[in-house]
Amino acid sequence: MEKIYEGMLGKTPFFVTKLTPQHIQQIEELQHEVYEALTDQSILQPLSTEEFEYILDGNGMMIGAYVEDQLIAFRALLNPPIDEEHLGYDCGIEEKDFQRVLYQEISNVSPKYRGYGLQKTLATVVMNSIDLKKYDYVCSTVKPYNIPSLKDKFSQDLLIKDLKIKYVDKLRYIFYKDLRQDLSPVFTEKQVLSMGDIAGQQQLLKQGFLGTTMYEDNNDWFVVYEK
Repeated sequence: MEKIYEGMLGKTPFFVTKLTPQHIQQIEELQHEVYEALTDQSILQPLSTEEFEYILDGNGMMIGAYVEDQLIAFRALLNPPIDEEHLGYDCGIEEKDFQRVLYQEISNVSPKYRGYGLQKTLATVVMNSIDLKKYDYVCSTVKPYNIPSLKDKFSQDLLIKDLKIKYVDKLRYIFYKDLRQDLSPVFTEKQVLSMGDIAGQQQLLKQGFLGTTMYEDNNDWFVVYEK
């Protein structure tokens, strides 16, 4: 396997490689391990075999972290089919540019290797692997109060563009990033709302505010909105 990144997890060496259809069994075994270990399984929407195959057959990319011959983490980017659920609609991207959109899809880290920042490392590797001649935008959805995933998106400078029901009945933040922008946007207004204030956040988003970061205070999480 070609190594596209090498590092250490404490005293344990690991490497990252691009995954292919031949890795399907390892990917699904790791997904099962991660899902079974969750205390709140609603925060993770597992992918089916067909969905993994779709990504690995050239409709996006997946990278995996290995310790020797054991897959311990993976991260996926999807070039999604263009349908009525496409996140481009939610992010104000023109339909003609939908083929230039990638989704940040599932990210799994084995419970045995948590605490080393592996998810963040894989995020950096996968984002640096994007072909900027083909893609301009990255989008993603995250459930409110899924703190690890929200931290993950903000750490990559993705912004909250919307908060709405997706996938029939699931409330989700919709994140996006314009890969063509080298500099962070300059904001002149700021408001802070509890993550639990759904209506208030939706009102700010309709007014053109973007969610830029979050923090914890008095046993609650707050989202910073700016425009």
